[in-house]
Amino acid sequence: MKKKIGCIIEARTNSRRLPNKVLLPVLGKPILYWLVNRIKKIKKINKIILATTLNENDDILVDFAKKNKINFFRGSEQNVVKRVCGAAEKFNINTIVEITSDCPVIDINIVQQLLDIYEKNSAEYVNNCNYRSYPDGMDVQIFNTNSLKKTLKNTKNSKELEHVGLYLMRNPQKFKTINVIAPKKIFFPHLGLTLDENKDYILLKRIIEYFGKKNPYFSCEEI
Repeated sequence: MKKKIGCIIEARTNSRRLPNKVLLPVLGKPILYWLVNRIKKIKKINKIILATTLNENDDILVDFAKKNKINFFRGSEQNVVKRVCGAAEKFNINTIVEITSDCPVIDINIVQQLLDIYEKNSAEYVNNCNYRSYPDGMDVQIFNTNSLKKTLKNTKNSKELEHVGLYLMRNPQKFKTINVIAPKKIFFPHLGLTLDENKDYILLKRIIEYFGKKNPYFSCEEI
């Protein structure tokens, strides 16, 4: 059976520190648009799925998904593993590329490299965030759907259900795991490029405004 690869982006609007952060405007578009637009460039990915919650507040994210012609799935707010699993099952995904919506400037070259590593090594779990070496905000996790189903079956730990991949990180003996370390040219473990607070929004907005008009697919190295 041919592997069906889906990028599942977790998103919600009720962030405590910066509500509606993924919809904040940059160059006339919600900042989430810039992430989705980048992921669309990756040829190996068959489907992009926005995995959001059942909260009424997140209806606006469903509208965003429809407008931008990507799939969506709604599930548990707290049990994010269950939500991602549900999205994968609904769209028959057997390889999940997991990216959170607070990584709007994710480097698609890094995503492609991790996908190549995953496929060439018949891995069950590949990530670049277990050991911090890339800038925060370049985080990618790739796993087969069965690994995530095993997580649901084997843990009741709320942290491991809220943070997708945490159970796999903590149990490397149970899964064929590869932890990818950044090359020297982008080895910046202390650089923050995630959207968490207003100061992050100001920085990311400036980065996208600087590169975005000429090249919306700018790289981590360029940043």
